[in-house]
Amino acid sequence: MNNPDSSTTPVVSFRDADILNGESTVIYGLNMDVLPGDIVYIVGKVGTGKTSIIRTVTGENHLAKGQCTVCGYDLRSLRRKDIPYLRRRLGVVFQDFQLLMDRNVYDNLKFALACTGWKDRNSIAERITDVLNSVGMLTKAHKMPHQLSGGEQQRIAIARAILNAPEVILADEPTGNLDGETAEEILQLLHSINKERGAAIMMVTHNRSICDRYPGRVFETRDETCTEIL
Repeated sequence: MNNPDSSTTPVVSFRDADILNGESTVIYGLNMDVLPGDIVYIVGKVGTGKTSIIRTVTGENHLAKGQCTVCGYDLRSLRRKDIPYLRRRLGVVFQDFQLLMDRNVYDNLKFALACTGWKDRNSIAERITDVLNSVGMLTKAHKMPHQLSGGEQQRIAIARAILNAPEVILADEPTGNLDGETAEEILQLLHSINKERGAAIMMVTHNRSICDRYPGRVFETRDETCTEIL
């Protein structure tokens, strides 16, 4: 959903882009603009390139052909040393949470901030308090990941994703490992973040009913293409 007062400069823009999975091209000629505040779903069968698009946006996958800009960075000319700076402007939520199991919630988030250049102890504590409060997990800061339910772990993963106030949140099957009720809570949380914080959301999902309950733009991957369903 677009905020009419927001910039019309895309935060993610693909032009005639070929998307790789390893050395193989899985999508040819992708054209996609994601504007500030957009909700964009990428749907399609397993193995059709949905996650490869996300990995291209984060700089993990090389862009085979065409153009792509992400938060002002041109991926064709992106230097390896600039990838961390790009990723600071993105938030990523994974299906399997990818929390550090050897440290508690607070230290998971502290580690993520340290990796993105935060040094002041008070600023770190304030930021962690802010994001944990946003996802309803302020009382869980001392818990280890294994002491949390799947839904709680995903809330912590979302808190980690919004630490640096990203322009785009990339969510790769964020409800894939959750039961129906918990999945609904996570979807509501992501959409409230979109509305309240203005971050665009690009979500990979195989569950098309999500697109009906939480309307946004929908792109479908099939036959080595990815096109918007209008």
